[in-house]
Amino acid sequence: MVKVHRMQIRFVESEAEIALCLDLRRKVFMGEQGVSEDEEIDGLDPICRHVLAVDNGGAVAAARVKTSGDLAKIQRVCVSASHRGQGLGARMIEYILDRLRGEDTVSQVRLGAQIHALKFYERFGFRPVGETYLDAGIPHQDMELALRQFRPAAGEKAP
Repeated sequence: MVKVHRMQIRFVESEAEIALCLDLRRKVFMGEQGVSEDEEIDGLDPICRHVLAVDNGGAVAAARVKTSGDLAKIQRVCVSASHRGQGLGARMIEYILDRLRGEDTVSQVRLGAQIHALKFYERFGFRPVGETYLDAGIPHQDMELALRQFRPAAGEKAP
């Protein structure tokens, strides 16, 4: 029997799809990594855009993006245990970065990476900034990526 994958990655548009993202985050971060409900469900979900990967009708990866001015912060990236090691995390990051590059207002992307994932994010051009810190008891490092360089308007000089 051949398994046919019907993988789809998209920004979600309904409360039901956001609920799927939250369910997956609960399984991965709370169930597998021991993050508390208070730390995982931080009250910021209503002001974020959520990304969901669905395979054959089931939620298999999720992330959220919080935008403020020209800065977008990728947060809560998770992949279900059944789909790890297949490049889905990379496809999620590529999808998000492609969409952010298409937004004229976003020029900088930031994320807080678990230490074991630094090399993963470096593949996309992210660079570590600042000191390491604990988030939910897990060592993290902030990372940044410049999506585009400053381009002065006609008649302006670059800083």
